[in-house]
Amino acid sequence: MSHRPAPAEQPGDAATVSTDRVLTLPNLISFVRLLGVPLFLYLFLVARADVVAVVVLALGGTSDWVDGWIARRLRQVSRLGELLDPLADRLYILATLLAFTAREVVPWQFTAALLARELLLLGSLGVLRRYGYGPPPVHYMGKTATFLLLAAFPILLLADAAPGVATAAGAIGWGLGWWGLVLYWVAGAMYVVQARRLVLAMRARRAGVTA
Repeated sequence: MSHRPAPAEQPGDAATVSTDRVLTLPNLISFVRLLGVPLFLYLFLVARADVVAVVVLALGGTSDWVDGWIARRLRQVSRLGELLDPLADRLYILATLLAFTAREVVPWQFTAALLARELLLLGSLGVLRRYGYGPPPVHYMGKTATFLLLAAFPILLLADAAPGVATAAGAIGWGLGWWGLVLYWVAGAMYVVQARRLVLAMRARRAGVTA
């Protein structure tokens, strides 16, 4: 049984209570966002349609907050949506990083730094599952970092595809990108600390039961 901790930063009002519903508008938006990942990869790596790829990437990135906002607004927060939303974010980030690295839009060091954070978080999730916990709730720091990264990627692609605006777009894109990278690691450290506290609490409870 999964013991999913409640997010400390959000009040437990009716609008944020998770349900088992699948067919909701926010979940539909998340599914559409997921479909945008292979579409972007095809446009960027196969068709080399950079302008259309920028549009797809920008829509996928800027719509990051839409499904969550609608879910809270319409009281359609669901457990599936809580999984789909961060999954879509991570797939956009990972797919974009790998595609950008392949075409040398971003250096491999930047990609390696983000992938290392994902491996750290993956290890933490594995430890949590061993103790019966599900994924921790998405933290506002992680959402902010994701927003900055998803905003930076289309601007960096624009800088690479349009020489006339390369200087300005590159400065803005890399400003957002580096801030996103820093906050991404800060959020990762917060998740690790939260996971450690949950594991220690579970060990203490088990020790109390066996004592």
